[in-house]
Amino acid sequence: MQNFSSSPREMVVSFWRNRSLIYALSKREVVGRYRGSYFGIIWSFINPLLMLIVYTFVFGMIFKARWTPQSDSKTEFALVLFAGLLIFNLFSECITKAPNLILSNANYVKKVVFPLEILPWVTLYSALFHGAISLVVWLIGYTAFFGLPHLTIFYLPIIILPFCLMIMGFSWALSSLGVYLRDIGQLIGIAVTAMMFLSPIFYPINSLPDKYQYLLMINPLTIPVEQTRDFLFWGISPDVNLQLLTIYWLASLLMACSGFFWFQKTRKGFADVL
Repeated sequence: MQNFSSSPREMVVSFWRNRSLIYALSKREVVGRYRGSYFGIIWSFINPLLMLIVYTFVFGMIFKARWTPQSDSKTEFALVLFAGLLIFNLFSECITKAPNLILSNANYVKKVVFPLEILPWVTLYSALFHGAISLVVWLIGYTAFFGLPHLTIFYLPIIILPFCLMIMGFSWALSSLGVYLRDIGQLIGIAVTAMMFLSPIFYPINSLPDKYQYLLMINPLTIPVEQTRDFLFWGISPDVNLQLLTIYWLASLLMACSGFFWFQKTRKGFADVL
């Protein structure tokens, strides 16, 4: 039986060695999502634009929601909410698909020699593409209502990169578990929904009492949501929360390495189960 390296070095080498294949499969997945529709890939721009319009109308005009009590802006809440959803949607798209990644690609397991470990990368690339389009829509909305965005937007990769590593760690672990425990897919759907409401997407974290705020920090969505808002909307530089970012980077690296290790150690039994 073939042995698969589970070292952190192999995690990086595998990505680099198969980068062309990852790109090709990701492109196929993105294009395939809109194949047969009249507007095609343009829907990837239309969808977030429509959602931003809906958020602005519902929260700004109907509910008159305000992110800060002293704010009188009708669009601030919608843009702050949309910034948080950029992070959640990236996480949700990858994590909800993870338990079925191997199951839906069983032909790669049984019939050909294929680097199964790249499948989560393909999902992540596709999610990043749609996330980038949504970010463009957010920037258009911000520019229309508030003027030119803050230069702190260029700090965004500082939080997106470790967040992607965190997602990859979860994806590797869940895609392996999904082979052996078919019910994991149903549980993940519930868990992801719970994580959305237990992270500061629809409300500021300081709206909770101090003694409960630490509970939200356990949620892996909290830090990237808060930092993304700081960089995009509030114009706060990362040096304010440098210690927090450092901890998040280390935790993300640990999660990525652990998830890859688990995947490589358990993949030997995929063919037998499938």
